[in-house]
Amino acid sequence: MNKRYVVIDIETTGHSVTKGDRIIQIGAVVISGNEIVDTYSTFVNPGMAIPPFIRDLTGITDEMVENAPTFHSIIPTLVTLLDQSQFVAHNVDFDRTFLQRQMEMEGYDFPNLSVFDTVELSRILLPKQESYKLSQLAEQLGYDHDRPHQADSDADVTATLFLKLLHKLEQLPLLTLQTLAPMSRKFKSDLEPLLDEIILRKLTFHKTEEDYDCFRQLALKKMPAEEKKNAPTDIQFSEFLATTFEEKMSSAFDHYELRQGQKQMMVEVDEAFQLNEYKLIEAGTGTGKSLAYLLPAVFFARNTNQPVIISTQTIPLQEQLLSRDLPLIEKLIPFSVKIALLKGRSHYLCLRKFEQSLQAEHDSYDVLLTKSMLLVWLTETETGDVEEINIPTGAKAFWYEVQSNAADDLGRFSPWLSRCFYHRARQNALQADIVITNHSLLCTDLVNEQRILPSYTHAIIDEAHHLEETASSHLGINTDYFAFSHIFQRFGIDQEFGWHEQMVRLLEQHKLPMANLGTNSKRLILLKEEIDELFRMLHAYVLRNRQASSTDVGRIRYRYNSYQEYGTQWQSILECTMRVHMQTKDTLADLRASIKPLTEIKEQLAYSEKAQLADLEGLIESLYEQEQNLYELLLEADPNVVYWIEIEPRGARNATYLYSKPIDVAELLADKFFAKKKSVILTSATLSVNGSFSYQERRLGLEDFAAKTCIIPSPFSYIDQAKLLLPTDIPAIKDVPDTIFAMELASKLWRVADVTKGKMLVLFTSYEMLRQVYENVKDLNEFGTLQLIGQGVTTGSRAKLMKMFKQSEHAILFGTSSFWEGIDLPGDELRTVVIVRLPFSPPDEPLLQAQYEKAKQEGQNPFMSISLPQAIIRFKQGFGRLIRTSRDKGSVFVFDRRISTSRYGKQFIKSLPDISVQEGKLEDLLEQNKEYL
Repeated sequence: MNKRYVVIDIETTGHSVTKGDRIIQIGAVVISGNEIVDTYSTFVNPGMAIPPFIRDLTGITDEMVENAPTFHSIIPTLVTLLDQSQFVAHNVDFDRTFLQRQMEMEGYDFPNLSVFDTVELSRILLPKQESYKLSQLAEQLGYDHDRPHQADSDADVTATLFLKLLHKLEQLPLLTLQTLAPMSRKFKSDLEPLLDEIILRKLTFHKTEEDYDCFRQLALKKMPAEEKKNAPTDIQFSEFLATTFEEKMSSAFDHYELRQGQKQMMVEVDEAFQLNEYKLIEAGTGTGKSLAYLLPAVFFARNTNQPVIISTQTIPLQEQLLSRDLPLIEKLIPFSVKIALLKGRSHYLCLRKFEQSLQAEHDSYDVLLTKSMLLVWLTETETGDVEEINIPTGAKAFWYEVQSNAADDLGRFSPWLSRCFYHRARQNALQADIVITNHSLLCTDLVNEQRILPSYTHAIIDEAHHLEETASSHLGINTDYFAFSHIFQRFGIDQEFGWHEQMVRLLEQHKLPMANLGTNSKRLILLKEEIDELFRMLHAYVLRNRQASSTDVGRIRYRYNSYQEYGTQWQSILECTMRVHMQTKDTLADLRASIKPLTEIKEQLAYSEKAQLADLEGLIESLYEQEQNLYELLLEADPNVVYWIEIEPRGARNATYLYSKPIDVAELLADKFFAKKKSVILTSATLSVNGSFSYQERRLGLEDFAAKTCIIPSPFSYIDQAKLLLPTDIPAIKDVPDTIFAMELASKLWRVADVTKGKMLVLFTSYEMLRQVYENVKDLNEFGTLQLIGQGVTTGSRAKLMKMFKQSEHAILFGTSSFWEGIDLPGDELRTVVIVRLPFSPPDEPLLQAQYEKAKQEGQNPFMSISLPQAIIRFKQGFGRLIRTSRDKGSVFVFDRRISTSRYGKQFIKSLPDISVQEGKLEDLLEQNKEYL
């Protein structure tokens, strides 16, 4: 393939030639015969001042371009460079269009070239990357990129990336390339001719593809043969810890230092397992708790030949266990160990449904891109877990169509059964010594008759402070208009070839009776209209109700009790719900009668027909489940459950969401979980409140299980490494309007940032307050000296915002709930944390309201028994963001005067490790701690 490519990158004064923006630098790299053969770069005099933002972003100043050639004078060089070439850029639309427009302004035609976009190609060919920004791709792939946002450096990196992508294309199996080729016609990149060449070459040379399992329309990564379960060992953990552990750790780490807390926790875990005890262990930051519970768990599992379940709340912790901790454990232990990760079914790709989706026509660009990514990913993945892949936001709905699902599983009738990712994950779990899962699946397993996890008696719950909240969510139910709308869309009642047409064709083909088929479509249309009307009525009811409150994300929320609501409007809602129930019952009966003749001859159906039937059965089951949820939410009322409605006030008139959660999960967890296990260890860095575990024992249903407790302090010297600073000149939020408080807060944050010069994390309890403060700080930041990153304001996921923060030198990260924990910013990545308000949950949150009411009925003080312990645990989490290693140093500012002025404020400080606490005016604190800060 001796093709010539020119990789171009330009830096400009802005985004639009027509608005007067111009090029200030061009970088070009020539590739021929898959090698870099030439480079070209020059600054360009734009004939205008470079805006400050562009100067800061690129490092290109007016002085650097002052004596540079004009764009007009370099056009002949560019034309020669582009002659007989193909145009490559990272985000090709921008570079090509900008160049073309500026050339046309100078009287030149832009040559008609094939184009390749390395953003698009990276998405398709490197589907596992976290980000497709050039600087982040360079970092992830290990390329030198010393001057991001300068054209010559960007062009060099883009050229290196493009060569990698060309090589990756060449390595793909023939089957994948043949499926990709027709899809590529709708890409930005002119990929099809290149794919055709590679396909022709592979067909000509008949190269064997032994690394792939090519089956039907898909090429999959070839899987290793399944291993059998390990035989038990008789090596005791206590013996290993006393004789071998330290020696093994010293050989694994160059500068190993024994952590007494880690060793103590290992003994505690081993003891609990050996004696069949329940135990709560709070392990301070830096203890090394994951290794401390994994090692004894591995020994116990191998000695007893029983699996140990390890459950976490977050995916990052699961990834850490698998990629960092378990490889280390394998180096330490004197035997082999089998580990399996098992998630809920919807995490896994269904190969049958994905293969079927490849037949679809008229896909959107995002869906085509996603299908292409999945095709390439299948040649690499061993798990089929969606968390491995970076699916475009515009194709999230497509994932729901191809994820694994029990309702439409073909089981033994599927030719994909032996290759099914979900079934393989379950099989691996059955053979494993350690099964890593999440709290969601653990809780789902408690109430499902069909158990997903293998049978177990011993478990470790990490991030255990989240167990109550997760159990409450998973033991509750919810539905919304869009869930129903999606089902009706899949029935295709408004489409030419929907459910009805598929059924007619199938039944005619097999000469089967068409029972009730004529009425099905009409019934579905009437049902859709009735459900639409119901959700509109609910939306209107909430809008008119004065007791409704606002949520942080701008929805209006209303707590209800179905049989205590008054008025004709609610009565109409109940009557409509009953009509929906009766209509659904009749519709489902008709639908089931229609497909019954086909289910009776299932064995005789062709595979494609079985697949169609499975999809129809799955749809019927989905409609049944959603209507059951609706019935429970509106026509039943359990005193132990809280119910509420949320609406989008500015959204569609049927944008309505219904929820219910059990008020208390303690009894349920006690009966369904703890009573059925011999030993459960719950651990976290934040389980106790002022040294007591009684809050967690009460909330989790552990009071009757004689649970042992243990606090292992952090090995860090907080007295030397951290300061808690309490400014006294912050107004109390209740004494001033929110707008005034936000302005005052912004000016104080600006002062702290000015003095500290590093990076600062500001933690909020409200999105609305975050947004106001962000806007005020933005006004103060007119020269752009600080990078401001706001959750819900700056676009991007939490991971993306974290990456931006890590890569900046001087920044403020404004975060709410999800930033209070689970983020790791050691050393200079974070020097200052500001806690804006003590993290009490909003009192109008329905579940909390119901818990308060229950506590009052039981003679408790709701504030002391629920609100305060919750807030202290959250506060400890926020404080824990600061010190992550023994070398970290920094300050935590608390801008909530209640920590000093209220009776309960001292309890927040008492819950922290031994730390220097200073109180005074902000300027005095900054002056006193200038050197320290």
